This record gives sequence, C-alpha cells and structure tokens, in this order.
Amino acid sequence: MTETTTPAAEWPRPYWQPSDEQGVLLFFVFGSFAEDVAIPAMKYGSPGLPEGIEMRRLQNSVLARWEGYPLAGALGDLLREDNPDAFQAAKDAPHVMAIRGRFPDKDDLGYLRDTLGVVAALTDVGGQVVVDPQILTLFSATEWRDHYLIKGGAPTRHHVLILCSPEETKGRSWIRTRGMRKFGRPDVSITNVPDNEIDRVGALAERFVDLGALGAHFENGQAIEVDGLPVDLTVELHGDENDPRFNNSHAAMRWPG
Repeated sequence: MTETTTPAAEWPRPYWQPSDEQGVLLFFVFGSFAEDVAIPAMKYGSPGLPEGIEMRRLQNSVLARWEGYPLAGALGDLLREDNPDAFQAAKDAPHVMAIRGRFPDKDDLGYLRDTLGVVAALTDVGGQVVVDPQILTLFSATEWRDHYLIKGGAPTRHHVLILCSPEETKGRSWIRTRGMRKFGRPDVSITNVPDNEIDRVGALAERFVDLGALGAHFENGQAIEVDGLPVDLTVELHGDENDPRFNNSHAAMRWPG
C-alpha cells in the first residue's frame, strides 16, 4: 500500500537578511517506541530530520536522572499544574525521543517544518505526550496535533508563548515572549504596560513575533513608532541563552508613562 503524503509547503522568510544568529529546536516526545521504529514523516510533508538536528531514543527512567529532565524542577511543577493527565502519562511512558539541534540563520524555515513533521509522525508510532520546553508547554498527542497540524502550517503565534505578569507598580504589567529561539531571533520584553493597554501591547508583541519569524531583525537603539504614543519605543538588546527568564537574548522596550 502506498503511503499518503502531504506536499511540503514552503515556509519562506521575506524579511530575512544574513546574520550569525542560530535557530534552536528542542522537543521531547514521551511514549512507547520500538527500538528500530519506522517514522512516517513523509505523511506530514517532511523528508525527515534536517541536517543539524539529532534524535535519541532514551529510557524515561534514564533521562529522569539528567539535570535538565523536563518533568522535574520548576518546569515540571508548571507542566503538572497546566496539564496533569498528560503529565502523568509522560511520567509513566517507558521511552522518550529527545530531539534537539541548532541551525544557521536561513531565508526559509524548512528546518522547523521538517522537524515538526517528524514530531507529528512520532505521535503515530507510539508518542503520547510532547513537551516543548521553549514555550513551557506539555501537550497530549491529540492536543499537539490540533495545535500544529493546520493546513499551510500553524500560525507563528502557535510556536511562541506570550506572557503577561503584574509588576510591583500597581496597574502596570510586563509582557514578554518565549520561544523565539526557534527562529533565531531575540524574544520580546515590554515593561511598564498600563492595564488599559495590555491587549494592545499583546497584539504588538504578536506582531513582533511574526516579523521575527519572517526574518526581520531588531537593532540596538532602534526607535519604533507606535500610533498614539507621544514618544517612540526604544529597543535595547540584552542577554543570552543563560538568561532563565527567556533562555534566549531579548529585545527590551519600556512603555512610556
């Protein structure tokens, strides 16, 4: 029987310019996998894992001894609280497929498309739970497929987490993103956001996410005009992958007022 395949959609980056930045992918798929599992990635328009990424089948009990085990520590507590049933299924699974890699900045996102195709295929052959630590999220296989297997590719927003936290100053919040490492771009941080501007600034952060995914760059000191603001937002580039708030560099801006 011939396997049904989905043609690979193009994922271009029309605003891309060469840089020394790198895209970083990291996923954990928990389940029960044969030692020589056949992965039907072509079914999802993927020729297989792209160059620059590796996948290892590990015993869950062995991976659990690793300091970066995603079901332990603060991340584990967050994942358990967010999705307790899927968390327990992941804990009980005998195996983990650990997928990770780095990619030079490119004018297309084929590396992301092809890797997601492999993750989708793993949910067909024993994968029960997918952990995406870059966006602090754990999905059951069904939830992951609903989130990412969208005709033409999931919207950029699905690949990135946008968070809002209250600041010490009453009536002000901090809006930030996580996950832009997937695109080799800094995350976004906007502080001092008034309560009545949260939705607007959230939409602005989402726009920055879209532009970064399509290859646009922030410049240090860049002025960004926003309709209705008396002054421009000023971008300050900070941090690196060791910053625990983002696990990435970030573009910091402060809302005026």
